[in-house]
Amino acid sequence: MTDVITFKPFSQIIGQERAIGFLKRVMTGEKIPHAYMFTGIPGVGKATTAMAMTQAVNCDEPLNGEGCGRCRSCRQVMNGNFADLIFVEPDGQNIKIEQIRDINRTLCFKPVSGRYRVCIIRKAELMTEEAANSFLKTLEEPPPGNILVLKVVESLDLLPTIVSRCQKIPFQPLPVRLIAEWLRNEKDMDEENASVAANLSEGSLGRAIHICDSDFFEERQDFISRLIQLPGLSSEQALEMAMEYSGKAKKKVSDASDKSYTGLFDLLGIWKTWYRDLILMKVKGPADLLLNRDFSRKLKNISKNFKTENLIDSFFIVDQAQRDLIRNPNIGLMMENTVLALKRLSSA
Repeated sequence: MTDVITFKPFSQIIGQERAIGFLKRVMTGEKIPHAYMFTGIPGVGKATTAMAMTQAVNCDEPLNGEGCGRCRSCRQVMNGNFADLIFVEPDGQNIKIEQIRDINRTLCFKPVSGRYRVCIIRKAELMTEEAANSFLKTLEEPPPGNILVLKVVESLDLLPTIVSRCQKIPFQPLPVRLIAEWLRNEKDMDEENASVAANLSEGSLGRAIHICDSDFFEERQDFISRLIQLPGLSSEQALEMAMEYSGKAKKKVSDASDKSYTGLFDLLGIWKTWYRDLILMKVKGPADLLLNRDFSRKLKNISKNFKTENLIDSFFIVDQAQRDLIRNPNIGLMMENTVLALKRLSSA
């Protein structure tokens, strides 16, 4: 899915004070590293921070490590027409070697209008082996005047030789309190819905915004109801359910301009919170830690039918499915295996 990024200066990016503080200290030094690796889950501010950094390093009169917002470069970055800011994202399921070769050719030229050209590579872990090896050569001999930012969920998905040549900056999941506060202030949500959305966002402000701007709350009712029904389904019916959800996901992708499996990611995310809450109920944990608090009575009753170890296994099965989805696998086979495994554990 192509990120829609609204520019924000460092001072308006919430929850990433450590990462931003480090970048500001680096930018005041004599030599700015040529390559960074921003790690963390989607929606926590990695791309927004990279854009704020682009503004700061090209600003004519930076103040306290932040762009002034008035000079020509600052205004261009803010308006999204800065010639020396380049985004690279997967072409289909991968970042291909042709894309990296295009980057390499561009980097050989001086920046068009700024002091630094910044190249932001989204989902850098999806580089093919050939693309990764080609990119490694760029990291070994970087042309001056260029800054490379690799956005990844986890650095382990990249070649160790690439990781070792980048300044790694971790971005943490945001506290629920900050997300809920932001939703109340910026999205004018009531306190209850803001709290539910923040709890279900898994620390991602981007995901919380998606929850607010979509039919998430209505879909959530259906996703949970179908999961509750799973233990009573036959294997054939369970397979039909898996095929139904994966089929809907494929149709949405074919109708869209990008390759987004957002709906299926939401489904798995909700299922994961459900098993997490069942575990909490099973071990008699504090009720105020529940994510699906509006289902507390059902959770209490259903948890009695499960073994604790089966609930834990179910949680990790769904978590792995969500991770696999990010890497764009065969979603039909993935959903079939996931649903059948969950059914087996619910009957054991």
